[in-house]
Amino acid sequence: MPKGASEWHGALRDAARRFAEEEVAPLAAELDESERYPAELYQRLAEAGLFGICVPEALGGAGADVLSYALVMEELGRGYASVADQVGLVELLGTLLTEHGTALQQDRYLRPLLKAERRCAYALTEAEAGSDLAGLKTRAVRDGEGWVLDGAKLWIHNAPIADFAAVLARTDPAAGHRGMSIFLVDLDSPGVSRDRKEHKMGQRASPVGGLRFDGVRLPADAMLGQEGRGFHMMMSVLDKGRIGIAALALGILQAALEDSIDYAKQRKQFGQAIAEFQAVQWMIADMAKDAHAARLMVHHAAQILDNGARATLEASMAKCFASDAAVARTADAVQIHGGSGYIRGVRVERLFRDAKITQIYEGTNQIQRMIMARSLLA
Repeated sequence: MPKGASEWHGALRDAARRFAEEEVAPLAAELDESERYPAELYQRLAEAGLFGICVPEALGGAGADVLSYALVMEELGRGYASVADQVGLVELLGTLLTEHGTALQQDRYLRPLLKAERRCAYALTEAEAGSDLAGLKTRAVRDGEGWVLDGAKLWIHNAPIADFAAVLARTDPAAGHRGMSIFLVDLDSPGVSRDRKEHKMGQRASPVGGLRFDGVRLPADAMLGQEGRGFHMMMSVLDKGRIGIAALALGILQAALEDSIDYAKQRKQFGQAIAEFQAVQWMIADMAKDAHAARLMVHHAAQILDNGARATLEASMAKCFASDAAVARTADAVQIHGGSGYIRGVRVERLFRDAKITQIYEGTNQIQRMIMARSLLA
C-alpha cells in the first residue's frame, strides 16, 4: 500500500463508489430478477483491482489493508449486495491461498481467481454442520500418496458456477476439530456433482447450491496447508470475513438511508412533504445514527486487525450490530416508502430482502452473541 494511508483509503473508497454507481447499481434490479451471475461485471471488477484487496501485489492483489477491504465492501454493498458478496468470497479464498497455499497452488488457483478467470466456492456447510462444525461428515481417506473424498455440502456460495472449491473434510475422525483438513478440488473432477441451484429470498445474483463428492480422487498436493489444520485455518480468517459482512450490511443500510431521505423530501401527504412529519424524521434519524455507529465499529475492528492483533470480539460486535441494524432500518425504509416500498422494482424492497441474510451467514448473530459473551466473561 502506498504512503499516505488516509489519502490511499479515500482514493480507494472513491474508486469503489464510482464503480458501484456506474457499473453495479444500474444492473442490480435486472440481476435480482434474473438471478444471473454477471461474469462480465466481475471481469471489470478484477481489472479495476477490486478483487483480492488484502492479497499482496506480488500475488496479483491490491496489497492493501483490512480497512481498505471494509471500505470497498461498504461501497459495493451500497451498489448491490450480491456483488459485494462475491468480492468477500474472493477475499476469503485469497487470504487462505496467500497464507497457506504453495507456489503451485497460488499459480493454479489464486492468480486466475484474482483475474476473474476462475470461479471459487468455499464448501463448509452440511446438513448437520452449520454453526456446529462438529457435525461435519465429509471424509477424505488416504489412498496411497493421495486422498479419496466422499460427502455432501449444501448452501454453498457459487456451487452452481464455480470452477474449484476449498472443501473442509475430516481426515482423522477421532481428533475432533484437530482432524479436519481443507482440500482444493477442481469441480470438473470425476465423482463431483452439483445439486440444484437454490432460489433465495435476497442477494439473488450470488448463486447458492449443493456439491456432492463420490469417491473423488485427489493428489497429495490438493491439500491446502497442513493436515489436521483445516478448522484452525478456517477460523483464522473469520475476523476479516465478519468485518467484510458487517461492511456489506452497512452499505445496504446506507443505500436505504439515502433513498429514504430522497423519497421523504419528494412524497407529499396532507399538503406537505412527509419529511415534515416527526414520525418519518425519527425513523431517518435512527437510520443515520445506526449507520454511523456501524461504520465506527467496522473501522475500529479493521484497524485492530491491521495493527496485528486479534479482533474476534470487535468483529463479532460489528457484524452483529451492522446486520441487525440493516434489517431493522431497511424495514423502516419500506415503511417510509409506504405501499410503493412493498413493490418489486423499488430499491428499498430489494434492500430489505438483501439485508436479512447478513444476520445468518458468516456466523449467525446468535453465534456472535455467544462469542461476545464468552470473551467478556472469560
